Amino acid sequence: MPIVSRKGKPDLYYEIDDYTDPWKNAPVILLQHGYGRSSQFWYSWVPYLSRYYKVVRTDLRGLGRSSKDFDLATGFTAEEYLGDIEAIINDLGVEDVHYCGESTGGILGMLFAAQYPHRVRTLNLISAPLFINKETVGRGNFGHDSGEAMLRKLGSRGYSLAKNTADRFPQGTDPGLMDWFSEEQGKSDVEVMIAMQKFVRSADTRPFLPKIEAPVLVIYPSHDTHTTPDQEEALRRGVRKLSFVHLPSTSHNLHCTQPARCATHVLHFAAQYDGIPCRE
Repeated sequence: MPIVSRKGKPDLYYEIDDYTDPWKNAPVILLQHGYGRSSQFWYSWVPYLSRYYKVVRTDLRGLGRSSKDFDLATGFTAEEYLGDIEAIINDLGVEDVHYCGESTGGILGMLFAAQYPHRVRTLNLISAPLFINKETVGRGNFGHDSGEAMLRKLGSRGYSLAKNTADRFPQGTDPGLMDWFSEEQGKSDVEVMIAMQKFVRSADTRPFLPKIEAPVLVIYPSHDTHTTPDQEEALRRGVRKLSFVHLPSTSHNLHCTQPARCATHVLHFAAQYDGIPCRE
């Protein structure tokens, strides 16, 4: 699988899923995961997208199979993250991509689309907050004094198990999915998650929204503590070309619990932009 290697920067891993007709040179949909996760969390989207688009699933620096060989204290900045995304697009040899990010991956997508508008065909946001509000930060510490203390005490898998029943999955979710999710997130390095958490909790995309030129599709749960009505209103005020979809849910992880619905919306949003008929 492809690895992007750069002098003085961490190696970046990505996967390509491509079942398009080889003579059509299909555009790229880049799927970017959220906090403490990896490219593996998009597995259920691949069948819906890869017949019509080249699907690229990336691992953020320090996570999945991307390298942790960088200074964690200084390496988690918007500038570094956006440079990583551009490096992957350059490695693909394409001018632009349809960017789809879930949660923190969506935060990065908003920043990237604002600062690299010529590299983004459409921007697709799945349960992506504009910023992390104070109430969410407090609940996310699970009774500990800080996020760092919580992660050191619970570990990455313990944190994931706590999130599963807090706001990640609705009641009635397949226990197998929840167990798998925690096992996969439990592979993430705690020090990476601590450093990344500091960036996530300080990020605020609101000043960048008016700079986004690409058409934007937002898919939000109908009720969620992360993507609140005030954030929706800020999106409506700040983004010029905006489409909104609400899926019935009180939980955050729509990309895992409703993959067919989410992927189908993204597929047809991108295809409408490209003029690609997604049927045979």
